[in-house]
Amino acid sequence: MAPDGDSRPLIACPHCDTLHQRLVLDVRAQAACRCCNTVLYRRGRFSLKQWLAFAWATLVVFAVAQGFPMAVLSVQGLDISLTFWGALRLCWDRGFYGVSVMTGLVGFWIPLLQIALTLWVMQAIATRRLPPDMGRTLRWLARLAPWSMAPVLVLGVLVAVVKVAGMAHLQVQPGLLGFFALSFLLSGLSRWDALALWREAEDAGMAPVSGARGTGAVCRSCGYVQAPGASHCGRCHAPMGPRRYGAAPEVWALLLAAVIFYIPANVLPIMQVQTLLGRSNHTILGGVIELWRMGSWDLAVIVFVASVMVPVTKLLALSFLLLRVQPRGGYVQRQRTRMYEAVEFIGQWSMLDVFVVVLMVAMVDFPGLSRIDVGPAALNFGAVVVLTMWAAMRYDPRRGWDRLRAADADEKNNDD
Repeated sequence: MAPDGDSRPLIACPHCDTLHQRLVLDVRAQAACRCCNTVLYRRGRFSLKQWLAFAWATLVVFAVAQGFPMAVLSVQGLDISLTFWGALRLCWDRGFYGVSVMTGLVGFWIPLLQIALTLWVMQAIATRRLPPDMGRTLRWLARLAPWSMAPVLVLGVLVAVVKVAGMAHLQVQPGLLGFFALSFLLSGLSRWDALALWREAEDAGMAPVSGARGTGAVCRSCGYVQAPGASHCGRCHAPMGPRRYGAAPEVWALLLAAVIFYIPANVLPIMQVQTLLGRSNHTILGGVIELWRMGSWDLAVIVFVASVMVPVTKLLALSFLLLRVQPRGGYVQRQRTRMYEAVEFIGQWSMLDVFVVVLMVAMVDFPGLSRIDVGPAALNFGAVVVLTMWAAMRYDPRRGWDRLRAADADEKNNDD
């Protein structure tokens, strides 16, 4: 907590609610929570104007990646020009509406909105003209950012290209290079999340200083530290009140639903292949084995980890965190926080196989020769990814630290 007369802003750890003074860091330095070791903020080497140019470049590269073909495939005089939007449209035309909408949202619309919203707020801060609805804009950015899966799509393109390399002659096009560049650019731009943009506006004197009007309550949307009792945040106007996140029954319900969908996702075929030799079904594990037999053992390992190990790890880790609620000291609670951070980090990579199937539907579409359709497992597996990510978002790691502080306070009172 800032001492009297100290005007430096306060920052609350999102994982344990510990308050810190937000100090000016050296270039390439980062500040971590003294309680749970969560990284609170970083200072990069680029200025806001340089990041603004970076954001414009990301938008241009996004247009190249989505507007130009990724590859041209040729088989016996038949050519196919592959674009991600074309793959989505083909899935829709064949009746795979759920898979088309799901992958279209996380692979196209949400990344585009993430870039556009970040660029808009950066531009507003740089020109010192904050929009009146900035609070709502950044709340949408915070909600959408975890569902932006362009880097996963890029890995899916790589796996799909390797799988069809022996079936057709493939020529790389500008869209593929654009997607690879987009994955790096969007990963860098993701550092400017809603909280980072609020801190930038705060440092520019364009937003109320966190902690200047008291302490005791923290806005989950913008990180504003303020006096308790207000119905809405004094900075972003988000509703304030008792914590609604982290209720065990809600998280358990999402995990149970994910387990139910996980069974058909692995038992049913995720892809159906039809050639002149007949029709065959491929499961998730079948695709891993196929990559291994083709000699692409590295991609086989990646797909196995992303599609098999990651969902199981998320289910087991969240179940462990829900069951282990007893305070065991600061060290154990920090390990639980690290486990939760790992679950958050790996969440979206399970969507890899769904992207691969959607792309292969468009890449192997040679009438009379070969055709690939989306199997029933694809939508089930996508549901597993959505439900496990949603469960991780609803889990609140701060509750564990609340229990630990309450136990420490009770022990101190008993000693007195």
